[in-house]
Amino acid sequence: MFKMLISRFAAAIPSLFGVLVIAFVLTRALPGDPAAFLAGPAASQEAIEEIRSTLELDKGLMAQFVDYTRNVFNGDLGSSWSTGQPVLSELVSRMPASIELTLLGLSFAIAVAVPLGVLSATRPGSWIDHGCRLLTTAGVSLPIFFTGLLLVYVFYFLLGWAPAPMGRLSLFADAPPSVTGFFLLDSLLAGQWATFVEALQHIALPAINLGIFALAPIARMTRASMLGVLSSDFVRTAKAHQLPPRKILYGYALHNAMLPVITTLGMVFSFLLGANVLVEKVFSWPGVGSFALEAVVISDYAAVQGFVLAMGIFYVFLNLLIDIVYGLVDPRVRIAT
Repeated sequence: MFKMLISRFAAAIPSLFGVLVIAFVLTRALPGDPAAFLAGPAASQEAIEEIRSTLELDKGLMAQFVDYTRNVFNGDLGSSWSTGQPVLSELVSRMPASIELTLLGLSFAIAVAVPLGVLSATRPGSWIDHGCRLLTTAGVSLPIFFTGLLLVYVFYFLLGWAPAPMGRLSLFADAPPSVTGFFLLDSLLAGQWATFVEALQHIALPAINLGIFALAPIARMTRASMLGVLSSDFVRTAKAHQLPPRKILYGYALHNAMLPVITTLGMVFSFLLGANVLVEKVFSWPGVGSFALEAVVISDYAAVQGFVLAMGIFYVFLNLLIDIVYGLVDPRVRIAT
């Protein structure tokens, strides 16, 4: 297992360097002039050129890339032009909000999609199977921002069950003592039950919004994997020996069907973490997605590059975690490696 992780990590280094190069090139291709934006609409050309020189945007692309690469290896991602704060500190302070939202949304999706996929595979052609297909199709087809606005309209505006979509807590509430950065966990550790309930109320709708979007691939993969395992020889042999149906279904079939589902979970989690920009904007969630969107609008090179690089690093370590889970679920993976 240790050798496998070392080889995976070594193979990921060129990928991370490629992410670094692509992020640098793509940010320079963004429309607009950040120096003109920072100078303001009434600024003169001389003032714009002075800001461009201060930001070192008057250098050649190769010189800018060399400077940026050197700073990255020194742990310096630059400063955000919009907030004036170091990009690394902005990402560190905002990342827990995005991870907490993504984890809760993925947990909701797993709790619904996996049982639904199993029921659909064990009852092909039934109303449960057709309902699973309808739900997954709707989850993929409906735009994620439309679903978010619909949830806000129904549960906040019409029914009044949900709080205003204004971030992680209400305006006059105090955040719990920061231990992990996750408000739900930190409030439990501090014993602040009122803060926990309020944080749960604020995160419920955006998490459900993300979960609906993640339902489709997880349910489809669970159904397809279970159908393949249920038609395998060892399941037929277990049925021929008259083993209990629940033991066959959950002890053998579901266990062997989990490997492709785990792969899908890792891909969905990494995708949700980087693509929850619209959800964060709809619910005013102070995560890295909204930070990256604002940076793209004003061509904040350092912030966009830092976001892309952070997502690349996170994706690499997520793949390593999936490899570890693979080895724990199926020992044959460790033997083959």
